[in-house]
Amino acid sequence: MKPKLSYTIWFTQRTGSALLCKALEATGIAGNPDEWLLNLWKRFDLNNDVDLQEQLWKMGGTANGTFALKYSFYEPHFSQVLETFRTFPNCPQDESSRVRIWEYTFPHHRHIFMTRRNKVRLAVSWWKAIQSQEWHRLPGASRQRVDLTEAYSFEGIHHLYSECAMREAGIQEFFSEGNIAPLTIVYEDFIQEYEKTVRKVLEFLELDTMDAKIPPPYFAPTADHISEEWVQRFRQELQKDWKNRGW
Repeated sequence: MKPKLSYTIWFTQRTGSALLCKALEATGIAGNPDEWLLNLWKRFDLNNDVDLQEQLWKMGGTANGTFALKYSFYEPHFSQVLETFRTFPNCPQDESSRVRIWEYTFPHHRHIFMTRRNKVRLAVSWWKAIQSQEWHRLPGASRQRVDLTEAYSFEGIHHLYSECAMREAGIQEFFSEGNIAPLTIVYEDFIQEYEKTVRKVLEFLELDTMDAKIPPPYFAPTADHISEEWVQRFRQELQKDWKNRGW
């Protein structure tokens, strides 16, 4: 069924996107936001464009006609996705605007951008998740028993520190191309004002929030003393030869 409303949550890793998506999904009216475009070529038969578009709409949609997905911008994946979307039946063959191609695929579209102010903590959280393979933790669950004694890497964290900035730059270029002013959700504010933030998203989407029940957070924090040790070590090492330090 063609969506009456579509939206994309644009994010980089460790910005709270999974937490927000679980909350929105639980309302039952805000679509089922997930990374539906990840491994697109392995998951679906790309030879039937009509069926592929319908399948995407079905997976990310709810009964009220709202479709949702989340996407972490990176190349060449983004360009490959757009080339697939260009072949969909409702996209003009000569369309060159990336934004319009995206919005032809997911009609009546709105955009949400998730970010995190402290990129050092983002990069440390990302690196730690890669090393431990603990990307999320359910409330009450114990921390995974993984020896991280030798897992710290300045080079690894610095790469992710740079990568998150470049991914956000790519997202911003996309927004600028389409004159898009997204709803911006900041991680540090979201975790302090969880329910208020979820309701702000529903209001941005112009969904009826009168009877919407916001569930408690689906995930628990994963940061711990190791995270803090790595944060302090990385910021010291990054700025060791700087005359003017930022933090």
